Amino acid sequence: MAGANVKTFTTANFEADVLKSEQAVLVDFWAPWCSPCRMVAPVVDELADEYAGRIVIGKLNVDENGPISQQYGVMSIPTLGIFKGGKMVDKITGFRGKPDLVKMLDAQL
Repeated sequence: MAGANVKTFTTANFEADVLKSEQAVLVDFWAPWCSPCRMVAPVVDELADEYAGRIVIGKLNVDENGPISQQYGVMSIPTLGIFKGGKMVDKITGFRGKPDLVKMLDAQL
């Protein structure tokens, strides 16, 4: 379900790959049963290709990694959060089109 440039985040790698990343990281909090999550997935794949080398983009399955979702107040999915310097600096919840996500990503460059 994810493109070649989309990373998979889990409890095991979240600290190293997201919180300690030198680049900004977009985390797509999702679940396989979530229709809006499936709608935003192709957009996330596209952005991962377009921003490769500038912003890390990945997905975190909330069903398999509940404690991380809870820690960052993810109450609805999809939620897309930007992490920078070990903190969530921006987030949007619900399906959004590519222009909204591009605006959010460009603000971190």
